[in-house]
Amino acid sequence: MAILRSAAASPFVRKCTIAALTLGLETQIESQPANTADPLDPLRQQNPLGKIPTLILDDGEVLYDSRVIVAYLDHLAGGNKLYPADPMERIQTLKLEALADGMMDAAVLQVYEKRYRAEHERSHSWVERQAERCATALNHLEQAPPQTTGAPTAGTIAVACALGYLGLRFEGAWRRNHPAMVAWLNAFRATVPAYDATAPAG
Repeated sequence: MAILRSAAASPFVRKCTIAALTLGLETQIESQPANTADPLDPLRQQNPLGKIPTLILDDGEVLYDSRVIVAYLDHLAGGNKLYPADPMERIQTLKLEALADGMMDAAVLQVYEKRYRAEHERSHSWVERQAERCATALNHLEQAPPQTTGAPTAGTIAVACALGYLGLRFEGAWRRNHPAMVAWLNAFRATVPAYDATAPAG
């Protein structure tokens, strides 16, 4: 059984978990908590970046970065399920996934700046820049929400996870000015039960 090194609140781990559930692969993957701050955690030997998610396959091969892991899971499930077969549709899915991953990166960096730096060491301009990236991405999505018809894709799963993380760490403030994306997320939740099933407690 493959092992997914994980943390409960990570939006990138959640993305991989939703992908696995959507593809019916949950019985082939065991989630194993990782502490990225602990120098003794084996994660640092398993992944040279020491980051999550990291997927350790049965044969010892190690995959890292959520995009690589989701692409592997899609291949394992037969392919062309989370990434469309049509070349241009596939590019659009990858583009949406990259946008959502960028939102998650910017949100996580804000959290880490406040969590791991003392007040006098923090760069408020850095935090504001990351917040601006999230806001710009949200405004872009608000103008043209992803499609909610049909099966979920790697792109829509990533967007949902990004919104979930913003809700978790920033008290859902994004909802006030993005009604179209609130409606979009509600529609996604209604058709992808794995989203609520993977909601972090905190």
